[in-house]
Amino acid sequence: MKIVRRGSAAWSGGIKDGKGSVTTESGALNAYPYGFAARFEDKAGTNPEELLAATHAGCFTMALSLILGEAGLTAEEMKTEAKVTLEKVADGFEITAVHLSLTAKVPGADQAKFEELAAKAKAGCPVSKVLKAKITLDATLAA
Repeated sequence: MKIVRRGSAAWSGGIKDGKGSVTTESGALNAYPYGFAARFEDKAGTNPEELLAATHAGCFTMALSLILGEAGLTAEEMKTEAKVTLEKVADGFEITAVHLSLTAKVPGADQAKFEELAAKAKAGCPVSKVLKAKITLDATLAA
């Protein structure tokens, strides 16, 4: 099985004065603005790093749901935050790290088993596999 999804970006102008927009196939984003100020100056709009963070958090959480199910467990609730680090390096900028922070309620799970399953999901999530960056994870089982 092969699934292809599409997203697109449009841009006009220079790097600092230009303006862009991103659109997703689903319509979740439709010509949503992004630009230099949103990426590097904390201004309104989105940026590739926050979109990647949301994508990675979503992928990882779904992968963990599958892995929990295979272990006979079902999450009551899972919340994942991904922090993507963009750093200036010698030849420009690079995404150097992603940190996943997970809190979950999983009846019947103990902390050790939960961490083992979360690590498996981190390694196996398709977005984790595509990233060159170091990916780290904190997994907290909520009471």
